[in-house]
Amino acid sequence: MTALPLDPGALDPHSAARTRGPRGRAGSGQTLYAELAAQVRGMGLLRRRPGWYLTRMVAGTLLLAGLLAAHVLLGDTWWQLLLAGGVAVVLTQLAFLGHDAAHRQVFTGGRANDWTALVLINLLLGMSHSWWTGKHSRHHGNPNREGRDPDLGSRAVAMTPAAMAARTRPGSWLARKQGWFVFPLMLLEGLALHAHGLRVVFGRRGFRRRWLEAAFLVLRLGGYVALVAVVLPPGKAAAFLGVQLGLFGLYMGLAFAPNHIGMPVLPREAELDFLRKQVLTSRNIAGGRAVDELMGGLNLQIEHHLFPSMPRPHLRLARPVVEAFCRRHDISYASPSLLTAYGEVRRYLDGVGQRRADPFSCPFVARYRLVAPPTG
Repeated sequence: MTALPLDPGALDPHSAARTRGPRGRAGSGQTLYAELAAQVRGMGLLRRRPGWYLTRMVAGTLLLAGLLAAHVLLGDTWWQLLLAGGVAVVLTQLAFLGHDAAHRQVFTGGRANDWTALVLINLLLGMSHSWWTGKHSRHHGNPNREGRDPDLGSRAVAMTPAAMAARTRPGSWLARKQGWFVFPLMLLEGLALHAHGLRVVFGRRGFRRRWLEAAFLVLRLGGYVALVAVVLPPGKAAAFLGVQLGLFGLYMGLAFAPNHIGMPVLPREAELDFLRKQVLTSRNIAGGRAVDELMGGLNLQIEHHLFPSMPRPHLRLARPVVEAFCRRHDISYASPSLLTAYGEVRRYLDGVGQRRADPFSCPFVARYRLVAPPTG
């Protein structure tokens, strides 16, 4: 597979099909986005903040090194499980930074961003930069679009009625309760992320820097397991790795799940302009800077989807501008509290599992008359 760059050029809003908004003006979505983008650019919010990012990367790496040093010094004791939780939290924060680097939010040049993401994602996290970036690019290009957004293709959870209909009888029973099961299932997400990376890097399909990614993965995963195994006996080593992987996956899942689950799902054939496609299918999380830190900026999902290369510290500055713009043009802007968002996720997934949810009937989408792109 080939990693796709996550920059404005890769997500060209002007390539979206024409729509008729609530006022019936063809092409208004493109015009509106251009107006909003000009306002945001004029405020300087697309300028990179390398110093802000480098400070966090250095701090996160030093903190991780300190925790691993403490792991060695602490030795054979069950108190190591507390350190495992700390390692999980630090790795998740580094994952947020890797996500930002893959979006080219850190540096102006693509090469510097790519190498930063490669080091963070492969060497420090033990995942695959190419797998993550390719999958995430497709998601950004078609968020919540059935058949095109890979995030709707989960095997563990039925995200749409079509996915539910394809379930076998045992899978169907689990899916009926999936709104509750999805949260404990997140404990397996860390293991799944490592497995996806290994499968892609050591698979048959080649891609750029494949062997470097493979070397980083072997060094990170092999070295980490070896370190834990040397310090702890087998039972405690397994417990340490289980706690770290489980909490890492849970933290990642809790940060990513509220972004789109329970928001309108677009049929594969539907067309919506870039602005509405990104806003109507995304959900922000209300809260102050503590929520920003906790969720790594993913709580500002609407602004992130509209401007995927905007540095994280600028997303909060863009939020009131984008929200006011959307309200002014009668575009729904979702921004519930974190607990409310989790409740919406649970109810939506339970509705899909019990065949009660119709994500295509959402009034946010139904209010727009969608038209096919012009031919010729």
